[in-house]
This record gives sequence, structure tokens and C-alpha cells, in this order.
Amino acid sequence: MRNDKENIIVNKTFNFALSIIEVTEDLHEAKRFPLANQIFKAGRSIGANVREAQNAESKADFVHKLKIAAKEADRRNTGSYYV
Repeated sequence: MRNDKENIIVNKTFNFALSIIEVTEDLHEAKRFPLANQIFKAGRSIGANVREAQNAESKADFVHKLKIAAKEADRRNTGSYYV
């Protein structure tokens, strides 16, 4: 399923992960370690799942991996990691 054309979703999630790293560095400086660690894991996993979907073995596998990425993004937006 791999396609080597430029992929906006892959690029945006990669850039998002870079932003997450910057935010978590600021949180570490503020000694907000639990929050920083949760954001770090959740924010990077979105891009990791999108990237993994690019190497899916079938269309169904591709959709499944993107749904996992969507769940991670939803958790990040709703704040359910921080409860």
C-alpha cells in the first residue's frame, strides 16, 4: 500500500510531533512531569500510527491503523489522558 508521493497527513502529524516535543520540554522545565509524559506519548503516537498505516498490508489494515490514530487524536483533544 506504500505510496512515495508527498502525503499531507504524514507531514502534518510529523510536524505535530515536533511541536509536542517542544511543549513537553517546556513542561519539564516547569516540573510538570506527569503531564509532560502523557502529552509526549499521546502526541507522538498519532504520527506513529499514521506512519505505520502507510505500510499497511491491506486496505482494511490501513483503515484500522488510521482509526487508531484518530482515537489518539480524539483523546488528546478531549483531555481524557489527563483525568
